[in-house]
Amino acid sequence: MYSLQFITESSSHGMRERDFTLGDVPGVLWSPATGADRAPLVLMCHGGGNHKKHPAMAGRARLLVSQCGFHVAVIDTPGHGDRPVTAHDEAEVAEMFRVRAAGGPEGPIVVRYNAHLAELAVPEWRATLDALQELPEIGTDGPVGFFGINMGTAIGIPFTATEPRITAAVFGQHWPDVLVDHAKRITIPIEYDMQWDDEHITREESLALFDAFASTEKTLHANSGKHKELPRFEADSAVRFLARHLIRA
Repeated sequence: MYSLQFITESSSHGMRERDFTLGDVPGVLWSPATGADRAPLVLMCHGGGNHKKHPAMAGRARLLVSQCGFHVAVIDTPGHGDRPVTAHDEAEVAEMFRVRAAGGPEGPIVVRYNAHLAELAVPEWRATLDALQELPEIGTDGPVGFFGINMGTAIGIPFTATEPRITAAVFGQHWPDVLVDHAKRITIPIEYDMQWDDEHITREESLALFDAFASTEKTLHANSGKHKELPRFEADSAVRFLARHLIRA
């Protein structure tokens, strides 16, 4: 069992940033710069090809910290960020780009690769949550949310399906294939984002995954635009959704 080790710390604009390691897994924890009271924790998983401090992660964390006073944690997914890249990672990414350049469907490759990453990442997320809840400012009795789009959904759905500590989750933009059976086990409140004109994921595929969630409270946000055109205001909506459920919890 690895212990969480903080390695750097900085503060700016009311937000405290602490880099940490848990064994060989690097991560970052953002928190309010002042105040020692306990607050809810949001786990965020970055998208494919990105890393724990990608601008999307830092921006969403800033909203959750400044508007809600939450703690926000992100870890690098295997093969991403500060993690080593394996021959398997290189082969899968190369195949995805080859198919994309040829105008073929990249979905089957992304689904396969993300499923592989989820098998590795879900135990890491569980260990990270265990370690973070040992911190006095988080604790074991507070609510926990999850926020992950694209690859974050591929990892977040199987994680949430087997993790009873998650109170509410925001997902979006992924194929249903290997995720439907996991989604059927999820009953917590869900907000799901999709792009109506997604050139990679069909409307039918997005709707099939949304429909699979067993949650009695689930909301679908469908915006016009292509895969990479998810409106920035959806981050604001996700913050309101998580605040509503985590603060209430």
